[in-house]
Amino acid sequence: MRTQVGIVGAGPAGLMLSHLLHRRGIESVVFEARSREAVEGTIRAGVLEQGTVDLMVETGLGDRLRREGFVHRGTELRFDRRGHRIDFHALTGGRAITVYAQHEVLKDLIAARLAAGGDIRFGTRVAALDGLDGPRPVIRHVGPDGAEGELACDFVAGCDGFWGVCRAAIPEGARREYQRTYPFGWLGILCEAPPSSEELIYARHERGFALISTRSPQVQRMYLQCDPGDSPDNWPDDRIWAELRTRTEAEGFRLKEGPIFQKNIVAMRSYVCEPMRHGRLFLAGDAAHVVPPTGAKGLNLAINDVFLLARALGAFYETGATELLDGYSAAALRRVWRAQHFSWWMTSMLHCFAEASEFDNRRQLAELELVTGTHSGARLLAENYVGLPLGE
Repeated sequence: MRTQVGIVGAGPAGLMLSHLLHRRGIESVVFEARSREAVEGTIRAGVLEQGTVDLMVETGLGDRLRREGFVHRGTELRFDRRGHRIDFHALTGGRAITVYAQHEVLKDLIAARLAAGGDIRFGTRVAALDGLDGPRPVIRHVGPDGAEGELACDFVAGCDGFWGVCRAAIPEGARREYQRTYPFGWLGILCEAPPSSEELIYARHERGFALISTRSPQVQRMYLQCDPGDSPDNWPDDRIWAELRTRTEAEGFRLKEGPIFQKNIVAMRSYVCEPMRHGRLFLAGDAAHVVPPTGAKGLNLAINDVFLLARALGAFYETGATELLDGYSAAALRRVWRAQHFSWWMTSMLHCFAEASEFDNRRQLAELELVTGTHSGARLLAENYVGLPLGE
């Protein structure tokens, strides 16, 4: 069998790429090792930049997003037990972010692709990629029943995440890897409670960082800075609520509490692979880069990658032009590194570091005061948080 573009991975990058290619009349096949139920049931954060929202709406994926997403026109930075609102809408000419969980984005993409007759092969593991340096690469795969098969294609899109096979298919001598591991993690919870705030709260406290977020009118998402080697078993509900109350304390604020039904610890790390292309293989999303969640960039970077890649593939199939394909890696990496800087900046500004001196703590507070107390500082944060238009 053969197709034009073989896509490995049915996450946001792979599914959105398949959707965008379909709208350009380009065939694709998507391979996903997990079941559809597992893909749609994995609950992850979802802060969508303005450009991501606009793309979903423009390409017919916006109905449920508009109905159920939470539009936030600002956010709060809280330190010294005082809140400071960053007004995204005023600082960026009317742009905003939308809180809409990643698994809901995946549900919308899967439904759209299947309704259009898209070929998504759930439960199918990609075992190897062959012929990436030639004109007809081959994807070797194993189906749910153990049957082996192969798919020839013009191009392969590696959208299979950090632990997937695609990046590993690039010879070590042909790729450079950059990474940073942070000395802390996030304890994340989901709880049944009404929202504590209309917008996200990023809290810096001497006991550590905390984040108040939302998922729905009935379900809230909250995080606490913790030791990366810690276990959720060490955090009974009473301890979690006591720590959240302490770290988010402010005059007039009352944390809304309720039954906790999920706990997990999120690692904090940064990673970039260069280049994002090898022969006929193009990497996108977490297969090429990982950011700490502080800046809310992971899903949005994946969408920008495939926006660029779909445009480049469209130009190739329409006219035979290869300029955009040749420039894909450099174009994607410009935004990746900007997002890496922003995510690092937010992380370093809001978290407690074990080795920090009193000088470091005072400098950190001065930086927060600069961001919240000056127009230029607030605008820098706002413009990066809501995101540049896709492709820029």
